[in-house]
Amino acid sequence: MKQPLIVLTGPTAVGKTALSIALAKAVGGEIISADSMQVYRYMDIGSAKILPSQMQGVPHHLIDVLDPWEEFHVVRFQQMAKKAMEGIQSRGHIPVLVGGTGFYIQAIVRDIDFTENEAGPCRRELEKQAEEKGASWLHEELKKVDPVSAETIHENNIKRVIRALEFYRLTGKRISEHNEEQKQRSSPYNFAYFVLNDDRAKLYERIEQRIDEMLKEGLVEEVKRLKEMGCKRGMVSMQGLGYKEILAYLDGVCTLEEAVEILKRDTRHFAKRQITWFKREPDVIWLNKGDYAYEEREILESMLKVLREKEIIQ
Repeated sequence: MKQPLIVLTGPTAVGKTALSIALAKAVGGEIISADSMQVYRYMDIGSAKILPSQMQGVPHHLIDVLDPWEEFHVVRFQQMAKKAMEGIQSRGHIPVLVGGTGFYIQAIVRDIDFTENEAGPCRRELEKQAEEKGASWLHEELKKVDPVSAETIHENNIKRVIRALEFYRLTGKRISEHNEEQKQRSSPYNFAYFVLNDDRAKLYERIEQRIDEMLKEGLVEEVKRLKEMGCKRGMVSMQGLGYKEILAYLDGVCTLEEAVEILKRDTRHFAKRQITWFKREPDVIWLNKGDYAYEEREILESMLKVLREKEIIQ
């Protein structure tokens, strides 16, 4: 018998949080955050982190468990999420994976093997080149040998760019092809993979509103505190949207107005990339908000119907 798993994802600011609470309560679920930023303590406003008062008694996992100077990547996420799932299943509950990091979700749903070798001379050479020649140069090198990976990996994600180049140099094979093969593996779970989406104009409007609200709630002060704690631009945590832009303002690189404009633009681009990712994923069930008159209630009913058909719930 495959273990049950429910996935609820979608672009940033689409409204996953409220729906995930209603869903978890309806199915007897516990939520595992598939978010690369909410895992960090002290990073509440910029990550749009759910507050304990909003959880309505639903247990949440992988939120506020690491300090901002700790490493967090897909392998660590996979380990932590699997451990959380074991606990949830032992309590007779259903894991509900919620968040917008498609790569993390894919790692769990397909149980992708990311086993890595110890850093060898090839990786050390690439790390040296990244330091000397910069992220853009390294990304251009990846474009030459694996354009598919270059399209999906942002040039600032130096770690993944290096990993993709290292994989190619060591195996002569593109990591994008390897990942595609991994994706074809059958899932060890009886899962339902829901993607909540909305009209592009409405989504972009909500993104702008959310950023304005974050600024009113004290985003600048939050980043200032992180800076005082020793958080710097090179850290994985400080590469998150909302953090790198405000940090640039605090470092005197740009004005606050410029930082906010860049943040709004980049968040819109991020939402667009998220939708593109989910469109490429097999077995997804799209929930377009515009198709439902009474949004949350009707969407939830539609999800429960699918879950009964898949025998994930009774």
